[in-house]
Amino acid sequence: MLSGVDLWACGAGAPHLGHGCPSLDGGSARLFMRRLGSLEGIRLLRWPRTVENARALQEELRSRVKLTGGPRRVRRIAGADIAYDRTGLAFAAVVVMSFPEGEILESAQAAGFPHFPYVPGYLTFREGPFLVAALSRLTQQPDLCFFDGQGLAHPRRFGLACHMGVLLDMPSIGCAKSLLVGVHGEPGPKRGDWDAILLDGEKVGAALRTRAGVKPIFVSPGHRINLKDAIRWALATSRFRIPEPIRLAEQFVNRLKREHPPRFRPHLRRRNRQEWFGGRCL
Repeated sequence: MLSGVDLWACGAGAPHLGHGCPSLDGGSARLFMRRLGSLEGIRLLRWPRTVENARALQEELRSRVKLTGGPRRVRRIAGADIAYDRTGLAFAAVVVMSFPEGEILESAQAAGFPHFPYVPGYLTFREGPFLVAALSRLTQQPDLCFFDGQGLAHPRRFGLACHMGVLLDMPSIGCAKSLLVGVHGEPGPKRGDWDAILLDGEKVGAALRTRAGVKPIFVSPGHRINLKDAIRWALATSRFRIPEPIRLAEQFVNRLKREHPPRFRPHLRRRNRQEWFGGRCL
């Protein structure tokens, strides 16, 4: 049994909030397993429950981050986000859009109660299980994925976007609304102006102005992409302050919260719940 997550997960559309949940269809399961690549990938899905073990896993995996090998042709871009309701239930969503058309091609979701506490620098271990479950529901593999979190701009150079990218061997970019670590100067006032985020003298990201006169966002490479291309794709997909894939995923999770308030799911309790992964009871 995979430990570390109480989870129900469903495909695109309204989530199923009963005691049962549909299993992964064959196409989704095969796509997900190709991303994991091997039994090593399955091992890495055994999410730690303590900060000590989580830190050890970050230290182990950070050497696998690559800043090269990105996609030569990008036609499908995904954005992933998570939101919590007042009971602590996490709603995760992934939205895939076409590029450059900007049409929504597919969406998927997952939800559950996190087992890992909120600790800055360890967001992956709180939110990663739900993001992996939602990504596993996709039938189309994204060429690039944006995550609402950090990439290299992280105390151990292994933020959420790095971890998800390494785990799924997917080009990934972290885009955050606030700075976690490092220092930077104020970028110029125009769209496209940026200033490097420095951590111990190393360039790990950029404070990027995506709209004139609007606060910058903090972009950092996750996996299989360099900083220059991460900035380029953040600008190419931004109509507003936040890149459109993340903005769409954020709208999706907020809608899920509204459509499924706590009073409509009294059976979800802190005890006597089975563990769910990717819509499949293990």
